[in-house]
Amino acid sequence: MPSTFSWVDFSEDDRQRMMEILHLFRDRETREELGVGTVRDAFSEILFPGTSTLHTRAKYMLFIPWIFLKLEGNRTPSEKMEERSRSYEIRLIRTLLEARETDGVIGKVAKDSLKILPSTMYWSGLGRWGIRRFEGTKYQYFNAIKSFYSSKKRLIRSDDDEYVTQGGYNWDPHIVPIPKSFPDKASLDLDKTEADYLLHRISTSCSESLLSFLVNKTKPVDVDFIWFHPEFGSFREKHKKIIKHARNFSDTFYGASLLYNLMLAQEAKMEEKILEYTGKLNDWVLLIKNRFGEIRAWDLKEFWNIVYYENSGINRLTYRFVENWIDIVRSFSDLSKLANDEGARLLIKKREVRLKGKRSRLKNPRMLAQWLGASGAFAFSFRWQIARQIIKDIFKGMRKR
Repeated sequence: MPSTFSWVDFSEDDRQRMMEILHLFRDRETREELGVGTVRDAFSEILFPGTSTLHTRAKYMLFIPWIFLKLEGNRTPSEKMEERSRSYEIRLIRTLLEARETDGVIGKVAKDSLKILPSTMYWSGLGRWGIRRFEGTKYQYFNAIKSFYSSKKRLIRSDDDEYVTQGGYNWDPHIVPIPKSFPDKASLDLDKTEADYLLHRISTSCSESLLSFLVNKTKPVDVDFIWFHPEFGSFREKHKKIIKHARNFSDTFYGASLLYNLMLAQEAKMEEKILEYTGKLNDWVLLIKNRFGEIRAWDLKEFWNIVYYENSGINRLTYRFVENWIDIVRSFSDLSKLANDEGARLLIKKREVRLKGKRSRLKNPRMLAQWLGASGAFAFSFRWQIARQIIKDIFKGMRKR
C-alpha cells in the first residue's frame, strides 16, 4: 500500500509547511534530514517574513489576488470557486510562457497537470504582507464567499466617511487595479506602480524585518548567503545579531549534514561518495577553524530566546540534539578527528533513527539502497535566495518610469 500524507485543515500556515515538506521530498538533494528545520524556519520567518521555499517571483503576490478579485467581481458561486480559480491559474501559465517568460514561471513543465497551485504556495505570504484580508485557508475562503456576496449588499459608512461592505474585504482595497488584459496578457516584471505597492505592503506589514530594510535601504546583490552582503555593516544592530546567530547555526549544522552523508556513503560502500564527503568535511573543518572563536563564544541562551520567540513549537528532543551537536563541535581541539568520533556518529545515528524509525537508512539496508548519494548536504541560507529575487524584482520595477 502506498504511503500518503494527510492533515487537519487548522491553518494556512500548517498547509504551507506541509506543501514545503512535500516539495522537499520531491527534491532528494536538498531536503533537511536531521529534524532541525523548525529552527531554520524560525530564522527564515524572522528575517524574511511571508516568503517560502515554494516562491519564485514577486509578481505572484499580485497575480493571485487579481484572479480571486475577478472571480468575486463575476460573483462566482462557492461551489465553482475552486474549479474556476484553477482554470485561471493554468491559463496564466500559458500566458507567461507565450510571453517568453522562463525564469520563475510556476508550472512551466507540468502545465495543466500542476498539482500545487501558486495560490496555495503564496496564500500564507499574502496574509503576512496584508494583501489577503480574509483570515482563513483558501478552502474556507471558497466556502465563505456566498455570505461575502450577501454582505456586499449592506453598505455602512466608515469612520473616514467612506462606504464599505459590512463584511469587510477579502483583499487589500488599495491593491493595484487589475489590468484589463489580465490574464490573457501578463509579465513577471513589475511596473513602477506595482513595485511601489509591494514595497509599501512589506514596509507596512513587516516593518521591523530585514526584508523591509533591504528593499528600502539597499540594492540587489547576488551573494549566496545574507551574511556576505556587501552592505552588512549598515544593517540595523538587531538584524546583525540575528544573522550572526543564524550563521553560527548554519555553519555548525552543515557539518552534521555532511557527517550524516559520509556515514551513509560508508554504509553503502560508495567509494566516490566517501571521497566527496570526506573532502567536504575537510573544507568544513577549515571553515569552523576560521570561526572557532565566534562558535566558542556563541551565546546559546540568546540564540534560543530568538528562536523560541518566533517558533515556540520546537520540541525538547530537537533542543537537546542541537545543544549536543554544538557541544561536540565546541569540544574538539582538533576538528579533523570529528568525522571518526564515535560520540558524534552515535548522536547522528540516534537522531536519524528516532526521526525515521523503520525507514532509517542507517538501520534499514532496504532504505539505504534507495539513497541517491545526497541527503540534505547543504548549508542553510534561510530563504535568502527567495528574498534576493523579490528584492531584485521590486528594485527593477521601481526604476521604471
